[in-house]
Amino acid sequence: MGSHHNNIALESDKISGQVKKKPGSILFVCGKNSIRSPIAELLARKMLGPGIFIASAGVIKGDRDPFVDVILAEEELSLDDRQPRGLEDLADGYFDLVITLSSLAHYTVLENMRGFSVDVEYWPIPDPTLVTGSREQIVSAYRNVRDSLKKQIAERFTAENA
Repeated sequence: MGSHHNNIALESDKISGQVKKKPGSILFVCGKNSIRSPIAELLARKMLGPGIFIASAGVIKGDRDPFVDVILAEEELSLDDRQPRGLEDLADGYFDLVITLSSLAHYTVLENMRGFSVDVEYWPIPDPTLVTGSREQIVSAYRNVRDSLKKQIAERFTAENA
């Protein structure tokens, strides 16, 4: 009887494995590649390992955001000297999956990817720069972005969390 259950479990693993097939390359896109998409890029790289090519870009190229460095450091991650990139900097890049993190990014990617066979997913993530208040309240908004991205990456790509 026990072995019968194992077979059923293996079958269902196989089925869920097909549904959750990991893409070979992922691009995260937000407005300026300053906050949401670089956080997503670094988290995904850490969580998904070296087998997947992961990059990020903005609709336009923004400036580095010091709060991003603060909340990444809490995860022992760092952007080092990486500067924000715009979509135009990835002219030759082809990705299996593009994940957009803001409505502007989603609209722009859909316009630019017309005619390409690429999967696009929209994960709306609030812009933490809209939060005002004390430094602690602002850092907290950035942490919320990081934590919700971490949760979505885990739910979308790591089968053990399914």
